[in-house]
Amino acid sequence: MTQFKMEVLILKFINNEASPEDIIAISNWLDQDVNHQKVFNDLIKTNYTVNCSQKTFNTDAAKKQFLQKIKEEKSVFFKARIRSYFKYAAIFIVFLSAFYLFKINIFFKATDTQAILREESITLQSENGSIQIINPINTQIITDNQGKVIGSQHKNKIVYAGELNLEKLVYNTISVPNGKRFELILSDGTSIQLNSGTSLKFPVNFVKGEIRQVFLNGEAYFDVTKDPRHPFLVSSSDMNVKVLGTKFNVTSYKNDAKTYTVLVEGKVAASDHLNHEEVILKPSERVYFEGKQLKVEPVNVRKYIAWISGELMFIDDSFAVITNKLERKYNVQIINNYEDLNSIIITATFKNENIDQVLKTFQTYKAFNYTINNRVITITEPKKM
Repeated sequence: MTQFKMEVLILKFINNEASPEDIIAISNWLDQDVNHQKVFNDLIKTNYTVNCSQKTFNTDAAKKQFLQKIKEEKSVFFKARIRSYFKYAAIFIVFLSAFYLFKINIFFKATDTQAILREESITLQSENGSIQIINPINTQIITDNQGKVIGSQHKNKIVYAGELNLEKLVYNTISVPNGKRFELILSDGTSIQLNSGTSLKFPVNFVKGEIRQVFLNGEAYFDVTKDPRHPFLVSSSDMNVKVLGTKFNVTSYKNDAKTYTVLVEGKVAASDHLNHEEVILKPSERVYFEGKQLKVEPVNVRKYIAWISGELMFIDDSFAVITNKLERKYNVQIINNYEDLNSIIITATFKNENIDQVLKTFQTYKAFNYTINNRVITITEPKKM
């Protein structure tokens, strides 16, 4: 049995969905290689790290349930599988250790801290409302509401399985907090880079004969797999973007003044929700909604997709526009009490600089004072000499 399939069995056991045969298979697999125990422990720790951030465990009840399970199965499997029950004991020790390890950790105990954890973590919400925290350090299996494997996550990427020919659409929603980025590979092979402060609702796989539609709040770069029979549609607050196969960037943050799409390669049709007006974009063009109508203009594409490689690129941008991007990039809040600063125009590129270095660069454009306290940056007018 492959490690991938074994990880699925272990996750079923963790979720109390494994059959006796599954448990015996796990036991035999653990005996085959000493490295298997590390894989097993890592999966348990990852799972309970996530669960402990969302709920409080009753270890006494867990122990009682575990021992009852052994008692029930013992009458059937004891003679042939007595060795498996010793493995049960080892597994339970790991479980119990995980319970206590995370229960005593104040970071996960406090209710307010749990909310902070959710806000600062990448999360994946299934259609039934359950939320899974995505840890970029680990590898984990993505399952649906019935426990069926639909994809896998490795570091900063989730890859969904191929088309399953479902009869109805089932949606997941991924949310990327400020200060982080993430990549998503949909079931049709479409690649989506998600910028900081972005959420995307999408089908876990697509239904034959229907358009491929996703719903965006934030910023994302799309490399769409070509499929003329199933057009791809990105829906945001002000605009729909319809394509057959192309590369483009959509920005639609709620706290930004404009929603816009920049075409990198191919051809897209953009339409607004108000007048249902439609315009066709050519590469290196940007479309945005302003004054109750769509407007198109040529742009420097690099400026709009630099974030994919971790860069911040500003070309003749006002400080007022830049502020929102800084907040998302560095996960900070900026309070600007110096209104004259909003009118300055900035051209600059940053990649590895921290927020302090960025602000010091802006001071060369116009003098101002600032303080940083718990991720809150307060900007004030410099004192007159």
